Amino acid sequence: MKRATHVFLFLLLSSTTLLGQVKITGKVFDQKTTEPLIGAQVRIGETGVITDNNGAFSLTIKQAGEYQATVCFVGYENLSKKVIITEGATSLDFPLSEANQLLSMATVTSGKFEKSLAEVTVSLDIIGPKLIENVNTRRVDDVLQKVPGVNIIDGQANIRGGSGWSYGAGSRVLLLIDDIPALQADAGFPNWRDVPVENIEQIEVVKGAASALYGSSAMNGIINIRTGFAKSEPETKFATFYTAYLQPKDDVKHWWSKARGGGQPYEAGASLMHKQKFGKFDLAATLFYYNQSSFQKFCYQKFTRFSASTRYRITDRLSVGVNWNVNTGASNDFFYFADHKDSAYIGSPTTYSKSNKTRFTIDPYLNYFDKYGNRHKILSRIYSVNNALDNGRSNSSVLYYGEYQFQRKFENDLVVTAGLVGGGTKISAELYGNRNYTSNNAAIYAQVDKKIGQLNLSGGIRYEQNTIYGPDTVVFNAKYKEAAKNGGIIRDTARPVFRIGANYQVAKATFIRASWGEGYRFPTVAEMFINTSAGAFNIFPSPNLRFETGWSSEIGAKQGFKMGGFQGFLDMAIFTSEYTNMMEFLISSDATAKTGTLGFQSLNVGNTRINGFEVSVAGQGRVGNVTPSLLIGYTYIDPKIRGFTPRDTITSTANYNVLKYRFRHNFKFDGEITHAKFSVGAAVLYNSNMEAIDRIFDFAIKGVNAFRTQHDKGFTTVDIRTAYKFTPKIKLSVIGANILNEEYAYRPGLVEAPRNVQARVDWTF
Repeated sequence: MKRATHVFLFLLLSSTTLLGQVKITGKVFDQKTTEPLIGAQVRIGETGVITDNNGAFSLTIKQAGEYQATVCFVGYENLSKKVIITEGATSLDFPLSEANQLLSMATVTSGKFEKSLAEVTVSLDIIGPKLIENVNTRRVDDVLQKVPGVNIIDGQANIRGGSGWSYGAGSRVLLLIDDIPALQADAGFPNWRDVPVENIEQIEVVKGAASALYGSSAMNGIINIRTGFAKSEPETKFATFYTAYLQPKDDVKHWWSKARGGGQPYEAGASLMHKQKFGKFDLAATLFYYNQSSFQKFCYQKFTRFSASTRYRITDRLSVGVNWNVNTGASNDFFYFADHKDSAYIGSPTTYSKSNKTRFTIDPYLNYFDKYGNRHKILSRIYSVNNALDNGRSNSSVLYYGEYQFQRKFENDLVVTAGLVGGGTKISAELYGNRNYTSNNAAIYAQVDKKIGQLNLSGGIRYEQNTIYGPDTVVFNAKYKEAAKNGGIIRDTARPVFRIGANYQVAKATFIRASWGEGYRFPTVAEMFINTSAGAFNIFPSPNLRFETGWSSEIGAKQGFKMGGFQGFLDMAIFTSEYTNMMEFLISSDATAKTGTLGFQSLNVGNTRINGFEVSVAGQGRVGNVTPSLLIGYTYIDPKIRGFTPRDTITSTANYNVLKYRFRHNFKFDGEITHAKFSVGAAVLYNSNMEAIDRIFDFAIKGVNAFRTQHDKGFTTVDIRTAYKFTPKIKLSVIGANILNEEYAYRPGLVEAPRNVQARVDWTF
C-alpha cells in the first residue's frame, strides 16, 4: 500500500510539473521583407535557442508568467521586450529591423556576445561590406587604413601608436577570423591575403589591451573579421578588377616608361562567391584570383584563394560546421630600395626574395544551447603554412587551436562567459637555424557583464601559460654558438591579467564609458631564434627575450545625432597606454662582439608610455534624394620612453624623447553620396612626419636619409571613386587612387604606389 501511495504521489507531482510547463513556438524575420532570419538567437527568460532553416524556433519554459524576451541577429537591431506567457501552447513572432542606426549595430568582439555598439565599454569601430566593396578592397589591411587611429606599416597593424614597426617581429594586434586567432605560428604575423574579402559580414576593431579575453598578442587591440553565412535565398556574386599604375611624380623614377622599355605595371583579379541553403545545411563558398606585376621592378605576386563556410543545424539547439581556407601562390619582392632617386622603385640587388607559398586553415566548430539556456561553444583551428623561399629562408609551421566557451544569460541582465583554451605549434625552418621547434599554450578565462538600468559593467580575468621547446644549442654563425638556458625550454611566468569597464547612458543617444585593461605578449620563435640576413643587415637569435606586459585605459563619450534621414554619432576618447620590456630589433653589441659581425637582435628595450586623444564621426542615411555616408577621424598621440635619458637616443634618428615609427598626427576622411543609380566618393588620409626611425637605416641604406629629409612634412593622399548601376545587379566602379601623386613611405626604404586608376565590375545573379 505504501509503495502504491509513493507511485501515485510521484505521478501527481510529475503531471503537475508537466502541466505547468509552457511550449513556445514562433518565427524571427526581417520586418521589411518578411525574410526568415536563420540562426538568430532567441531567449525567453533563462531559456534560449537558435532559429532553424525557416527562421522558426521552439522552446519550453517552466511555467506561465511575465518574461523578458531578447532576440539577436548580426546586422539587425537587438529586440528586447516583456512578454506574457499564458497556460498552454503560445506562439510568438519577432520582426527585426536592420541596424540602420549605427549606434544599434551589433558587435561581439568586446565581450564574446552580441551587444549594440553604443553600449560597449571600450573604443570599437565597425566596417561593413559596402565600404569594402566600394573601395575595391583586394586585401583587408587596405580598408583598415580607413579606421581612425589604425595604421598598417609593412603589414604590421598599429593602433593608437601601441606598436611601431620591427622587421620580423610578432604583432601586438591580434587578428581574429570568426573569433579564432589567425596569426602565423612562427612569427606571430597576420597574412592579410588569406582573409576572404569577398565574403565579409563586418570588421570589428577593438582599441586597447584585450589580453584578459584573448591572451597574448592582444595587448594593443583586436581586429575581428566576421564572415557571412547563406540567407534564405541563394546568392551569387562575381567581381573582376584591373589597376594600371601611372607615371610617378618624379619622372626619373619611371622605370616602366616606353623610353626605358619597361613593362606597364598592373594588378588584375576576379572573385566569385556563392551562398545557398540546402535544407538544414548552409554553404558559403568563395574563389579569388589575383595577379600583380608590381610598380616595384621585378616584383610580382600571384595567388589563388578558395574558402568555404559550412553549417549544419542538427536541431534548433545544436549546430555544427567546418570552415576552411586555402591560399597558394608565388611572389618576388625586396626589403629596401637601391636608391631614393631613379631606383626608388627598384630593390637593392641583395634584398630580393622569391617564394612559393601554400597556407590553409581548417576550422571545425559546434554551438549548443542546453535546456537551461546555457550556450556551449567549441572553436578549433588547424593553420598550416609552408613558405619555400630562396637564400635559405624557407619555413613551415602548423598551429593547433582549441577553445571551449560557456555562456549563460540570466534574466536580470547578467551575462557570464568563461572558457578554456589550449593549443600548440610545430615549426621547422632554415630561417631559424634549420632547427625544429614546438610550443604549447593553455589558458582559462572568465568575464562578467551586468546591466543595471542605464549602466553597463564589464570585468574579465585570464590566466595563461606559454612554453617554447627549442634546441639545447643556439647557433649564431659558423664561428659562434652557445648552450641554451634551461635546455632550450622557454616558459613565461604565468600570472592573471584583468580588465574592467563601464558604460553609462546619460540620455537617449548619449553614452559615456571608461575602461582599463592589461595586456601581454609572449615572444615568437622568429624573434627568439631567427638567423638570417637582409641585404646589409645580419639578424641574430635572441633566446633570452622576456615577454612584454602593459596596460591601457581610456575615458570616452559617444553622442548619437539625427538630421532628417541622416543619422550617426560623434565619438571622443582620451587614452593612455604603458608597456614594459617592449621588444624591438636593435643593433646588438653583445651579438656583434660574439660573432665579429655587425647585426641585429630582438631586445627588450625598456618601458614606454603613449598618451593621446581621438575624435571621430560616422554617419549614414537619406537626405532628400541622396544617400550620404561619412567616416571621419583624427588621432593624436604622444609616444615616449618612460625614464628617458640621452642614452636612449643612441639608436634613434631623433635626439629627443619620442618612440620610433609613429605618426603623431593622423587624420582620415571617407565620404560617399548615392543618387539613384550613381554614386561618388572621396577619401583623404594624412599622416604627420615619422619623427624617428632606427639610426642604422640612415647610413646602412643608400638614400634613406635623403628621402626623409625631402619628405619631412608628413604626407596626404587623396582617392576619388565613382560607380554606376546599369541594373540592380550590375555595377561599374572607377577609382582614382593617390590622385595627387604623393611620394611617400610608411617605413624606410619602401616607397608606396604612385597615382593609379582602378576599374571594377560587380555582378550579382
